[in-house]
Amino acid sequence: MNIFSVFTLLGGLAFFLYGMTVMSNGLEKLAGGKLERALKQMTSSKWKSLGLGAGITIAIQSSSALTVMLVGLVNSGIMQLPQTVGVIMGSNIGTTLTAWILSLAGVEGDGFFINMLKPTSFSPLVALVGIILIMMAKSTKKKDIGSICVGFAVLMYGMTLMSDSVSPLADMPEFASLLTAFRNPILGVIVGAAFTGIIQSSAASVAILQSLSATGGITFGMAIPIIMGQNIGTCVTSLISSIGVTKNAKRVAVVHISFNIIGTIVLLILYYGLDAILGFPFTDQPIDQLGIAICHSVFNVFTTVILLPMQKQLVKIAEFVVRDDPKDKETYAFLDERLLNTPSFAISECTNQTTGMCRIARDSILEAISLGEGFDEKKVEFIREHENQLDLYEDKLGTFLVKLSSNDLSDEDTRKVSLLLHTIGDFERIGDHALNLVKSAEEMDEKQIQFSPAAQKELTVVANALKEIISITTKAFERNDLELAGRVEPLEQVIDGLILDIKTNHIDRLQNGACTIELGFILSDLLTNYERVSDHCSNIAVAMIEVAHSSFDTHEYLNTLKNMDNPQFQQRYEEYKTMYALS
Repeated sequence: MNIFSVFTLLGGLAFFLYGMTVMSNGLEKLAGGKLERALKQMTSSKWKSLGLGAGITIAIQSSSALTVMLVGLVNSGIMQLPQTVGVIMGSNIGTTLTAWILSLAGVEGDGFFINMLKPTSFSPLVALVGIILIMMAKSTKKKDIGSICVGFAVLMYGMTLMSDSVSPLADMPEFASLLTAFRNPILGVIVGAAFTGIIQSSAASVAILQSLSATGGITFGMAIPIIMGQNIGTCVTSLISSIGVTKNAKRVAVVHISFNIIGTIVLLILYYGLDAILGFPFTDQPIDQLGIAICHSVFNVFTTVILLPMQKQLVKIAEFVVRDDPKDKETYAFLDERLLNTPSFAISECTNQTTGMCRIARDSILEAISLGEGFDEKKVEFIREHENQLDLYEDKLGTFLVKLSSNDLSDEDTRKVSLLLHTIGDFERIGDHALNLVKSAEEMDEKQIQFSPAAQKELTVVANALKEIISITTKAFERNDLELAGRVEPLEQVIDGLILDIKTNHIDRLQNGACTIELGFILSDLLTNYERVSDHCSNIAVAMIEVAHSSFDTHEYLNTLKNMDNPQFQQRYEEYKTMYALS
């Protein structure tokens, strides 16, 4: 083995890691926000958490990515520490899949079907399918599938390069003498942990061990401690990600590393204790790729079995290592930027936050409208507090979404980000108009003035219409219901007509001496804010419909919608016009 073999080994590792990254990103984009929703909903029991952790790791092919994701979710206050323990255990089981796939390279036989089981045989076909999908498919989903195929093929090519580069080691006596050092289990654990920590991929370090096993110089006794160390080394990524986060988020990384260290200590004692008593015959026998996959899986499954009932104890260990300071007040990140590493998760959480923003805007405007029936200082304080929250939401969400939009997103995710960016401003402005309504109510309360019965009756009608449009818009956004969103614009047109009629009637009352100029100014302010709120509802509904149809020509859409030839719009318009008639 010469320097060029080392270059080949490093190149193979590079191909392996790149292929793993491409495949992982493609799988994550294909899965979309479903994984994030499942992650928060299915952590009610340890078995669900375990299955979910394994499933997500298999889906995105990275236990490190999942752990970093958990750190981000806990740091944002979205998940609690106990919910993550079972998921972490499951992720360790899910990460063993790669080793099993790579072990197929050791399948022996001359038959066609036997040879087709070997990754070196079927991966070129997988690459071909992937390239065809990337170059010819129109949908992003099919292109993502193509990326997964190409990523897998590149990964397997990297594995082949690594295996070929180390094959000359089998004939080198120096390599055989070096391996004798690995008979020390402590050294094996340290080397496995250190190497995996450096490359930050347990799958890649296991793959290299599988490549070395092809030389015939690696025995079970040497490989087992190294495999245990590799599981410890994979915790480095979560430890790095825990820098600068809340104490609860740091404890996620502590749980991860505690799980693997305890498992390693227990299994080392059991294995070498039983070996001393029983004398395992396989200890000094050469291990192959399949044997490494089996040992990798046995370690993770057995560690999970013995520690699954001890989830609370793992949490206590984490709390002991990362202690609370009574002087410190835990503050959560609004949306942790670690979530940007998994865009579909981040988008799903942004949608949840925007839905919360939508509800705050709704509650604020409904409380502001109710001030017309009687001034209430508690309601005023409620509206002011929520208006500040809406400002914070818009600032934080807007910044996060802009960063998120710079990522490589699927078409569906791009549409979601576009919708959120278009709507958060409207929700914030609705809060501003609620505050404007408060000012009008305060002025009337301070001056002890009130509208005439006729004006009050008309305001009640338009206020009811405004409550209706707010309710429809909120439900449509929460449910992503395009049918409901289609009802907003006809009602917005009715509200515009009501406001115009009320202003005309006010002029008549002013001329007849039934109203004052001072009340006229307040009425004008109320109606202007009512109209602006209905306009923002229209903006939100139109954004939902246009983004769903991959278009954003608002003017063209509204012109088409209001055209007299549109029977559905006219029917809804007439229904609302009858429902909210002034007389």
